[in-house]
Amino acid sequence: MITLKKLEEAVGIRRQMEALEKRLSSLLGGAASGSTTRQGRRMSASARAKLAAAAKARWAKKRGEGTATSIKSKKGGLTPAGRKRLSQLMSARWAAKRKAASKK
Repeated sequence: MITLKKLEEAVGIRRQMEALEKRLSSLLGGAASGSTTRQGRRMSASARAKLAAAAKARWAKKRGEGTATSIKSKKGGLTPAGRKRLSQLMSARWAAKRKAASKK
């Protein structure tokens, strides 16, 4: 639990930090980057999507996988026959486990 004294001390420290950031900003002509006053341009959703697609393409190229669209088309690499075989194996394991549990 935070006491009132600690809270007042934290507020005082925050005010001192803001005052120091203002002084630094005035000395450097506004070139200081403040963590409390974050300014910047907002990016649209379409711009973020374009950047994400470009990053995925770069990583795919670096890994040697081709284009980013080929990454999306991969769904685990199992053929339908392989998926069916795994399903049958798991069903057999579960049945054996149930059978063993019922014997106890």
